[in-house]
Amino acid sequence: VQLQASGGGLVQAGDSLRLSCAASGLTFSLYFMGWFRQAPGKEREFVAAISWSGGSTKYADSVKGRFTISRDNAKSTVYLQMNSLKAEDTAVYYCAAESRRWPATKSYEYDYWGQGTLVTVSS
Repeated sequence: VQLQASGGGLVQAGDSLRLSCAASGLTFSLYFMGWFRQAPGKEREFVAAISWSGGSTKYADSVKGRFTISRDNAKSTVYLQMNSLKAEDTAVYYCAAESRRWPATKSYEYDYWGQGTLVTVSS
């Protein structure tokens, strides 16, 4: 199983960015997908999750209304659209997959992880 995250970069506060995570080696449509992030010196934290079909989503309070998670099962890809970015959104963002629990907001609940993509927001 491979999860390949991409789309990170350096942006200014207020800008937007879209992350992608392409999955292979698993039946993508049978997995819940999540995004987590880890800022320097902090623990990894939940950002968003999406159900098998994309019909249900869950967000951390800190990103609700600014971030949108979506998925394209035909492309085995999950996305994270990030708008109105803030300096405190700076982190390495990871995508993850799990098949047992909805909604899963703890990192230990996820079976597979991508390598992470760095998002830096300058103020």
